[in-house]
Amino acid sequence: MHDKNYSYPLDPSWSTAEIETVIAMFRAVEDAYEVGINRQQVMDCYRKFKMVVSAKSEEKRLGREFAKTTGGYQLYDVVKAAREQKAGQIKLSIK
Repeated sequence: MHDKNYSYPLDPSWSTAEIETVIAMFRAVEDAYEVGINRQQVMDCYRKFKMVVSAKSEEKRLGREFAKTTGGYQLYDVVKAAREQKAGQIKLSIK
């Protein structure tokens, strides 16, 4: 999908590869709300995301900014659903 017109919360100090990693995580969150996504894909993206954004406080800040920008897509809720579900697709709706 990814046809929404908003910007991702990014840190200008990140390298191009790090920006791509963070964007991949946000796109996985979008997919979880818009079309559904495989839980393993979410976990793979999150593992890579945590290599860039290791601090929990920064993760929370980016998640809040992303939710505000997207109208409610929650990074935390997607990762939580992926952790709780052992296999298959994840599909969430905005609360």
